[in-house]
Amino acid sequence: MSKQITFKSVSEMPMISVSLGDMDWNKTGTWRTQRPFYEDKTPPCSAACPAGNDIVAFIQKIAQEDFEGAWNIIKEENPFPGVCGRVCFHPCESKCNRGSFDEPVAIHALERFVADFAFRLNKKTGKAREKRKEKVAIIGSGPAGMSCAYHLARLHYDVTVFESFSLAGGMLRMGIPSYRLPKNILDRELSDIEALGVDIRTGVSLGEDLRLEDLKDYQAVFISTGAHRSRGLHIPGEKEKGVLSGLDLLKKINLSKRVKLGDKIAVIGGGNTAMDVARSVIRLGKKATILYRRSREEMPAFEDEIVEALEEGVKIRYLVNPIRVGQKDGLKRLECLRMELSEKDESGRRRPVPIPNSNLFIDADHVVIAAGEEIEASFLPEGLEKKEGIVLTQRDGSAGIKGVFAGGDLTSNQRTIAHAIGSGKKGAMAIDAFLKGKDAEGAIIQNLIGEGPSLSIWGYLHPDERTRNPQIVKFEELNMDYFEPAKRQQESKSAVKERIKGFKEVSSTLSEGVALDEAERCFSCGTCNECENCYVFCPDGSILKREELFSHQVDYDYCKGCGICFTECPRGAISLKEEAK
Repeated sequence: MSKQITFKSVSEMPMISVSLGDMDWNKTGTWRTQRPFYEDKTPPCSAACPAGNDIVAFIQKIAQEDFEGAWNIIKEENPFPGVCGRVCFHPCESKCNRGSFDEPVAIHALERFVADFAFRLNKKTGKAREKRKEKVAIIGSGPAGMSCAYHLARLHYDVTVFESFSLAGGMLRMGIPSYRLPKNILDRELSDIEALGVDIRTGVSLGEDLRLEDLKDYQAVFISTGAHRSRGLHIPGEKEKGVLSGLDLLKKINLSKRVKLGDKIAVIGGGNTAMDVARSVIRLGKKATILYRRSREEMPAFEDEIVEALEEGVKIRYLVNPIRVGQKDGLKRLECLRMELSEKDESGRRRPVPIPNSNLFIDADHVVIAAGEEIEASFLPEGLEKKEGIVLTQRDGSAGIKGVFAGGDLTSNQRTIAHAIGSGKKGAMAIDAFLKGKDAEGAIIQNLIGEGPSLSIWGYLHPDERTRNPQIVKFEELNMDYFEPAKRQQESKSAVKERIKGFKEVSSTLSEGVALDEAERCFSCGTCNECENCYVFCPDGSILKREELFSHQVDYDYCKGCGICFTECPRGAISLKEEAK
């Protein structure tokens, strides 16, 4: 410790200001009334991600050009980065704080970039060396079932997946056209799960080939059979020949089966299935018209899908509701009513109301009903409680029968890929806790990210490392003095004329340079990225740098609690609290 420097007379003082020592002797920390401290807060993107991705962390790795590290972070939580980077509806971007400054970060495009980079390196998730004695059966190989299988395999369980179709993938394979999700992308991520030791048995149907009693050798069962049945309109004529199910049509196309269609196709619905059907029909050389009973603002389909469908020649007639399917001159004749919108309903959208005496007729060679999906409950085992079209589960995913859990579209009306992946992860955590005699519900609650549906399995496996404050960082908490507007980088798309010639993928992966530019746009909300503003601005030199990431520390012997580090932190990763008295 240095001693205080004193001068007996003016003559002993230096001619100019010069440091002859230091102030280590003066522990100014005793003046402090408030204490700054580092903490990881919850970025709004992560809180909004149903799959539970640690989004800021993997984007930071991209910015550091550590693409393999980014892949490892994503794969910790999500076995389908290549899938999600293409077909996830990316709610993370709608919550991105950058959107309040200029444009949201292209998170889904960066996830796709990382997944495709890892594929070029032939990266695989390492196989668990030793398996536990417990065996788990998964019913259904969609995103929920395979996500559950993936995480359980990484937790050393012996996992068998039973799938009714001849190929694994569920709705990822059967319901999404190749121009959005190429089958080789799905296959490579399914093979990565199989490489962990997961056994996938196809052509085995629950109820027909397999009953719950046949699974006595398994200590836990996860049921995720999805929602594969098209919802009917309950109008006269919908069962007639020439009226098709949207899901059935997509399944045939995705399985490369021959499809016989006339030239003019009417598609009923306004969701993503309706868009997929219409755009697929265009690629088969036909004309497609979507009939939707609300306006475009109320359409549940993703905005990008609507825009691309219109670009490709799909026609959309809004405020039209079919009430009967008839026939005239060999064509299907749809009798419809014009609609108008009134107050909002329970879905938050304005309710469509028929206009009296506004009947109109629309002719088509074929009619495709794509008005939503529902579960097939007839083959489900007794003891599973059902209500309003879904299977009811406890908060931990248990389904009313000891050792039986359920998830995915079977248990939720939020039928998205990201929700299904998160549901499968929750099932894996709950099954692991159940088989180890732990509090499964407590494990789920403890590892929620923010207040949303997101779960962190990393937090479940490492409960004492890098704890995160559930507070979601708001835009107002960031210091915008350190950021400049920057244009959002977009994935390039093939020309419309090329798109509609076949089912080749429409968009392309970001180049490395573009991905780096986009990663730099991330604010890293609530997460230290070692910008060192705190170190530079601290007047007392009380910020201690460490070699390890996320390990800056405050030397409280000298910190006066002035709050400059808190004010100058661009990312809200420093907090202040009143000093204990």
